[in-house]
Amino acid sequence: MLLDANIETKILVSEHCPDHEKHGVFLDDRIEWVKVVNKIDDEIIHWRDYSQPTGKVHDTFFDEVDFISESFVQHLTDVDACIMHDIHYQGWHLVHNVAIRKAQEQLPNLKFIAFTHSAPASRPTKTEWPFSARYSPMPNTIYVYPTQSGIPALAKQYNVPEGRCRVVSNSLNLSEFFSNEVQTVINKFDFLSADIFVVYPGRLTTGKKFEKVAALCGAIKKVSEGKVKVLFCDFPSKDIESEKYKTLILFEGCKHGLDYQDIVFTSDIGFQHGFPRSGVLELFSLSNLFICPSFSESFGLTVLEAASKGNFLILNQAVPALEELGKKLNAYFMRWDARNFGFDTRESYKPSEEAYYEENARNILSLMRENPILYAKTMTRQRFSPEWVWNNQLEPLLKGY
Repeated sequence: MLLDANIETKILVSEHCPDHEKHGVFLDDRIEWVKVVNKIDDEIIHWRDYSQPTGKVHDTFFDEVDFISESFVQHLTDVDACIMHDIHYQGWHLVHNVAIRKAQEQLPNLKFIAFTHSAPASRPTKTEWPFSARYSPMPNTIYVYPTQSGIPALAKQYNVPEGRCRVVSNSLNLSEFFSNEVQTVINKFDFLSADIFVVYPGRLTTGKKFEKVAALCGAIKKVSEGKVKVLFCDFPSKDIESEKYKTLILFEGCKHGLDYQDIVFTSDIGFQHGFPRSGVLELFSLSNLFICPSFSESFGLTVLEAASKGNFLILNQAVPALEELGKKLNAYFMRWDARNFGFDTRESYKPSEEAYYEENARNILSLMRENPILYAKTMTRQRFSPEWVWNNQLEPLLKGY
């Protein structure tokens, strides 16, 4: 999150931290690695677990504190905020806990954020220094826990008001599990925060009725006032000039309530000849609504693909294959022009097609909101992404105290 926000970041580790074990984000060249002293007179400092509230520390404990404290001061002088992870909580980090408190005396303007990810420890009735550091507040420090339910216990452990505690949720970075193609889409199209995210794959032909998908999504956005995003995984067709049809699709979407930036064609972001099928399945795991107003289908494999990834289904009831499949999948039906066996049908909407879309949009939104699985899927994508956690919890914490 820090690197994505272009914040200069250094990580303080023991001087004996093995560099060859770096992996993932820790391989990023933008990170400055800082080695904190971990030996005195060429003797390694062995961390000892002091989880008890009273007792005695080993003979060299305070000498080790002094050495480590001086190292902290050296490396934190040019820092605006220092994030600590379980340093105040873990008994085997007591030497670092006491050392950072001593260093703080020479760093009065440095902000500290103390993360605890374990269940807060019960505060003992009697403590002695230095063991009491595990239960004592440090000046200019905010204490952080991943859930609101743990804040009262966290405040009791460190004997601070709950107002000095904050929630920063654990985040699920879904994009890191996806293919490079899907990550390209995520980087170029902001849909992770959308209330409604629609993926519609297909050949860019009028028979697939892309414009009807855009129009219905516009109506959904209009009646919900939520954030709606539509991704068309398209590939060229000889039936109509692609750019001409895209213009029509955008026009219909915007006429009914979308903004131009709410619609993206994968052919416009580097996939001119189609988007990988496996990538479409990955995108379906992120979307929550699938709309198929197609004029004609012999089966509708994409319907099964969308259903398998937990999407609310809206199908064209006038197409026999879609009606048959949709009844088996408990889909929501609407009606558009269609091809039957030996004849075509044409729909007439009263009082208007726009009113028809808006009426159904309200029904669709109501059903989606009442569906606990869809709600949980959408909430996970929206509210527990690194982007949301950064924008709503961590960045305000860094700036706000």
